[in-house]
Formats: sequence, structure tokens, C-alpha cells
Amino acid sequence: MEAKQWTVHIYLSEDGDETHARAVLASQDTSHLTGRGLARRNPVDRPVPEIGDELAASRALEDLAIRLHDAAADDIVELGGPVPAWFRP
Repeated sequence: MEAKQWTVHIYLSEDGDETHARAVLASQDTSHLTGRGLARRNPVDRPVPEIGDELAASRALEDLAIRLHDAAADDIVELGGPVPAWFRP
């Protein structure tokens, strides 16, 4: 059995009270998929950059997971079969 490795790179940037994240999946079997996430700090909250990073990154990973799931569903349909009910979100 061949071992496969998928890599996710998370890119974070801050712009004022907003933190933006991109989660990019790179694998041999799929084209690059990208998920995006955003976190906004409430102006009355203390500035803690780590919290914005964590929230934005988690949202980008969640978006990436949905996109990966959709890509798998598209592949199933392309191969001629309906997407099973248990596979649908």
C-alpha cells in the first residue's frame, strides 16, 4: 500500500481588527483547494492576536472541509453514480 501525504498550508494576515486566513490543500490526487476564514475583533475587546488567528484559521479549515466534501461528491457523480443520502451534508 502506498502512503499518501496531503499538506495544508494556512496563511494569516491582519488588517486592523480583522484577521484573514487561507487554508490551501495540496495533494497529488486533487488540484489545490482553498478555504477562507475571517475573524473580527470587537473594538471593546482586548487585542489578542492569537485568538483572531485561531478563529480565522478554524473557519478557513471548516470552509476547506466543505469544499473537499463537495469535490468528492462531484467525483462520485462524474463516475456515474448518485451521491448517497448518507454522504450529503
